[in-house]
Amino acid sequence: MVESVKDRVVRIVAEQALLEPADISMDQTLEELSIDSMALVEAIFAIEEEFDISVPFNANEPEKSSFDISSVATIVAAVETLVKEQSG
Repeated sequence: MVESVKDRVVRIVAEQALLEPADISMDQTLEELSIDSMALVEAIFAIEEEFDISVPFNANEPEKSSFDISSVATIVAAVETLVKEQSG
């Protein structure tokens, strides 16, 4: 069975938070998951590699990014959009 984009993103976020994917809820923030800036950068790299996409995110200026990292759900939605744009 092929994993959905959501499942793959949640797995990557869970790895960075040192949690099981089942312990991640879509409304949680990265802060609530204790994901610091270094873990965030690692998650972004893992997402780029997993989906073969380029994530428009600058860790030095996250507030200027069009990639919304405010919650797990917004990250999933942003990745889904990037994947569709790349394959479309």
